[in-house]
Amino acid sequence: MPDPGDPRDVLLALRALKLGDLLVAVPALRGLRRGFPDHRIVLATSAWLRPIVDLVPAVDELLPAQGLDAPLDVGGRAVDVAVNLHGRGPESGDLLDRLEPRLLVAHRPDAPDGPEWVDGIHERTRWVRLVRAWGAPAAETDVAITRPSIAPAADGAVVVHVGAFYGARRWPVDRFARVARTLSERGHDIVVTAGGEERPRAEAVAEAAGLPEDSVLAGRLDLTGFAALIAASRLVITADTGAAHLASAYRRPSVVLFGPAPPEEWGPPPAGPHIVLTEAALRRGDVFADDPDPALLAVGARAVIAAGEELLAGGGPAR
Repeated sequence: MPDPGDPRDVLLALRALKLGDLLVAVPALRGLRRGFPDHRIVLATSAWLRPIVDLVPAVDELLPAQGLDAPLDVGGRAVDVAVNLHGRGPESGDLLDRLEPRLLVAHRPDAPDGPEWVDGIHERTRWVRLVRAWGAPAAETDVAITRPSIAPAADGAVVVHVGAFYGARRWPVDRFARVARTLSERGHDIVVTAGGEERPRAEAVAEAAGLPEDSVLAGRLDLTGFAALIAASRLVITADTGAAHLASAYRRPSVVLFGPAPPEEWGPPPAGPHIVLTEAALRRGDVFADDPDPALLAVGARAVIAAGEELLAGGGPAR
C-alpha cells in the first residue's frame, strides 16, 4: 500500500503479467534496488501476485495493474523514474508516458537512449541488460526471493505440478501418473499440485498413481502456501510454468518439461540444479494452443523418471 509518510521519490516498474513473468524479472528488480537505493520501488503488476511480490526484497509496494487496458492509478504521486519491464511500445510505452516521469528506462524507440530490443535472448538477460544500460548493477543469476514464514504443507516432498494455464503446456495425465507412481514406489513422498480449477486433473494423476487423496494439494494452497511448499521441496517436476520459476527462485532441484516456449529464452539458471527436457526439432511454438506442443509430447515418462532420480540422488533434503 502507498505510504504517505515515505518521502522517497517513486520508481515505478511495469510488469503486468503472470507468476513466471514476475519471477524472471527479479534479477532486474534487484538491480534497480541497487541502482536506485534512495527510491521507493513500486511494481505495477497483477494484484493476485501480491503474496509473491511481498517476497521480492527489492519491491516496496505493489500497484495493481489490469494488463495494459487501464491507466496506472498512482494516487496523484509524481513518478520520478518509470521502468518498462513489460515489453516495448506502443501499449506499455504509452502507459508509462502518461505518468510523465523524469526518467524513462526502456528499450528503443520508447527511450531514445535505451538499448535495442533483441529477439531470441533469455528473458532474464533482456531485463538485466535493460537496467544495466542505466547503470543499475544487475546479475542474471540473482533470482532468489524470500521464503514464506509459514510452515509448508509438506516438507522435503517431491512436488509433481500437473497444472498449466494453456493446453500447450499440459503433459498427459498418464505420464505424470507413471512418474508419480514410480517415484512413490521407490520411497519418495509425493504431492500433486495444480491450480484450483485443475484439481480434477491432479486427482486423476493421483488416482492413476495409487497415491492417497491427501497427496493432492491442488486447490488447497494459496500462493504463499504454494511458495512455501516449493521452497521446502526435495524436487519439483513440472512443465514450464510458475512452479518451475519458483523452484529456480528457491534453488530447489527441478525437472522442467518444455513445450511451446524455448528453454533458451525461458529456462532455469544453472544453480538448483535443474534438468530441462524437450524436443526442440518438433516445437510448434503456439503457447496458446489447446493441445500439448509436440516438443512436450516427445518427452516420455522414462526420461522424466531418470532425470528425477538423478537429481534426488544428489539434491538432498530441503534447507
